[in-house]
Amino acid sequence: MIKKILVVGASGYVGSHLVPELANSGYQVKATGRSLSLLRKRGWEAVSNIELVELDLNNDSNLDSLLEDVDAVFFLVHGMNHGHDFIDIELGAARNFSQALKGSSVQRVIYLGALQAEHGNSKHLSARKATGEILRQSGIPITELRAGIIVGPGSAAFEVMRDFVYHLPIIITPKWVKSRTSPIALRNLLHYLLELLHFTPSRHQIMDVAGPEMLSYETQMRKLGMYVGKTVRILSTPLITPSIAAYWLKFITSVPTNIAQALVGGLRFDLPADGSAIQSLIPQYLLSYDEAVEECLGHESEVVRNEIWGFDPDALARWQVGYGYYPKQAGYTLKTDATSEQLWRQVQLIGGKEGYFYANFLWRLREWMDHCIGGEALTRYRRDPDELQLGDRVDSWKVINIKPNRFLSLLFGMKAPGLGRLEFSIEDKGEYREVDIRAWWHPAGFSGLLYWFAMMPAHLFIFRGMAHALVKRCKAKAQEGKSVTL
Repeated sequence: MIKKILVVGASGYVGSHLVPELANSGYQVKATGRSLSLLRKRGWEAVSNIELVELDLNNDSNLDSLLEDVDAVFFLVHGMNHGHDFIDIELGAARNFSQALKGSSVQRVIYLGALQAEHGNSKHLSARKATGEILRQSGIPITELRAGIIVGPGSAAFEVMRDFVYHLPIIITPKWVKSRTSPIALRNLLHYLLELLHFTPSRHQIMDVAGPEMLSYETQMRKLGMYVGKTVRILSTPLITPSIAAYWLKFITSVPTNIAQALVGGLRFDLPADGSAIQSLIPQYLLSYDEAVEECLGHESEVVRNEIWGFDPDALARWQVGYGYYPKQAGYTLKTDATSEQLWRQVQLIGGKEGYFYANFLWRLREWMDHCIGGEALTRYRRDPDELQLGDRVDSWKVINIKPNRFLSLLFGMKAPGLGRLEFSIEDKGEYREVDIRAWWHPAGFSGLLYWFAMMPAHLFIFRGMAHALVKRCKAKAQEGKSVTL
């Protein structure tokens, strides 16, 4: 009987939806991700039957203890966000995990892979197939589900198409826009994953999961446009090669660039699917593409209705249909020998008469720009000069999440095309502390993307200076630092 479940890749798209479903069904869940802080932002720490575990399968990890007493595993990791070398990273992770499975008491593994093309292939699809083959070498029964586009809020392939529809008056695409696949609704996929736990396989299985329709990407975008009231004009041309398409995706979509670029290669081929095997095993009503889109867009606001945004009413009120689901981000991370308490005392002083620690003239310039278009950024305010509380106003910002000595999140309050926040994170790494200052931005259409790229150089310059200024104010030493943009 399945009691304890390990979800490898819980911070990803499917994993973040699957973990609460498993917990609500009464299972004991170990949820893993490369970033423990990201897992904590899901609000799962307060759930008694969810245990959060930081795990990077490409680094030395004690997988034996992780797999102890685990009955079943959902393997949901991929390496697409790692860039050009994602295949080596993805397959290396699979090998490490497969080796650990050999000596474990795990009864079964459910792996979510990708549909395969009948003719031709891509790096992404090949890596998904090879991962399944590596996991089967463990000797543990592996159930591999192969899926195409998942229709749900946050699904990368779906969000790329949605951004195309919202952002471009004319969508100029490669010929792959005529390629066809069988999109499946997120709800249907989650039902399959949960119900599979009631079966005890004695051998490996590979099954396609598919919705009721085989549709081209062009048809999917036209249907999406009809639903949101947008006229979709598509011009497909052989002059736009997959490599060119991958390059300009970062300027068109809010989906993380590495993920979007990895997906493009797989869009060149028809991805047929025969979902009859799993449908006969686990019968359910399969939503049509139109029904799945309606359900998906009806849950768009979930992106701000969560712990990450502190369930803040101002954030919820400002969210609009058409905002990019995935946030762009830019920040700076710095190692230091300052204590968490020292860093936190300085972070809490932000705003008001104290200013923003570095390049205050640039902050003032941005406030004047806001004032010129009717904003209220010139009104400087702090309830208390030394301490912050949840809900405090700090000039044009608002405290929407605060964890003493660890984390501060401020809601962006100036006028701009999108919704954003500024975060300060402090992590105690034992021999040193790591302070991270980062802006997150959900762009409002194409203008929101242009605004982000226009501001990015200033962000990187300012955040680097702020991090070093915080450490200097602590009378501590700065060590290694790096800028981050996604």
